[in-house]
Amino acid sequence: MSDGGILHIKGRVLAGPEDVRDELWVVDGHITYERPPGTVPDAGVIEGWVLPGLVDAHCHVGLGSDGPVDESATEKQAVTEREAGALLLRDAGSPSDTRWVDDRADLPRIIRAGRHIARTKRYIRNFAHEIEPGDLAAYTRREARRGDGWVKLVGDWIDREEGDLAPCWPRWAVEEAIAAAHEEGARVTAHCFAESSLRDLVEAGIDCVEHATGLTEETVPLFAERGVAIVPTLVNTATFPQLAAGGEKYPRWAAHMRRLHERRYETVRAAYEAGIPVFTGTDAGGSLPHGLVSAEVGELVKAGIPAADALSAAVWGARRWLGRPGLEEGAPADLVVYAEDPRADVGVLGSPRRVVLRGEVVH
Repeated sequence: MSDGGILHIKGRVLAGPEDVRDELWVVDGHITYERPPGTVPDAGVIEGWVLPGLVDAHCHVGLGSDGPVDESATEKQAVTEREAGALLLRDAGSPSDTRWVDDRADLPRIIRAGRHIARTKRYIRNFAHEIEPGDLAAYTRREARRGDGWVKLVGDWIDREEGDLAPCWPRWAVEEAIAAAHEEGARVTAHCFAESSLRDLVEAGIDCVEHATGLTEETVPLFAERGVAIVPTLVNTATFPQLAAGGEKYPRWAAHMRRLHERRYETVRAAYEAGIPVFTGTDAGGSLPHGLVSAEVGELVKAGIPAADALSAAVWGARRWLGRPGLEEGAPADLVVYAEDPRADVGVLGSPRRVVLRGEVVH
């Protein structure tokens, strides 16, 4: 910062997909489009193409491959997201208490979904509350109160007796759980790879589905009609063949995962064309590294989503969906500056020129 704590950002400020402005100022950590009185021209200037901070709408801060990680590792995860330009994170399930991150002005903002809620022995060890259907509503209500307006269920996982993906919950249990979350003012999302869990979840009132690789011609219209969003996490879906290669013990499951991978782009494109809201998420944490949001936008484009809409899925549309501001007058100054127009080439997102968080240049 310079000029008494005022930062001047000029070039092409993308307040919206078509709302392009010439400049903005950062004063006391907030955005204004009115020149502050007494400012010195060109003092504290950053120039380029300006976006609101990117959104990773599915990641896991405080989670490693074996479960919770310590604060040092959590900080490293958050810093990696920040340096990639992801300044708003929807944490889609973590066993760690990351509230201390909120006190750090130099780390991204996190919207938490509490801890995953899974069926007993039907998810990755040390990640989730593992419970039976009769307890689902109570646990969902508790996580709704602990989170930031979201709850995360594990909707399907491998059933070792069947040797394939299968729903984790009976219909009555998800109906009770989703109703409980909504009573607490929280939205519900669910991990779903397979086809068979989707209809019950959507008809029970779920708000979002993660991965959604099992969407079909029958369920795409249902999602569209109900306005249920998806976060495809295509950078994670890319790992399905690798997972399948280690599944010799469950050949039906391995073949199923390969089929879901093979039609992943077709699935996402069909969802988009039907009008289903699509947002960017990487599934970072656990097994994937953080900082992949630009790669996920590129994957959406590869799936056939127009670049402008793929960009919105990580920027303007995603922030609206999560109820967080962008580059509006008076909003917190969380923004990223690029050397070129990211609407023309989403690959630009991988090379931020500057990152400004809470009004301070942090990268």
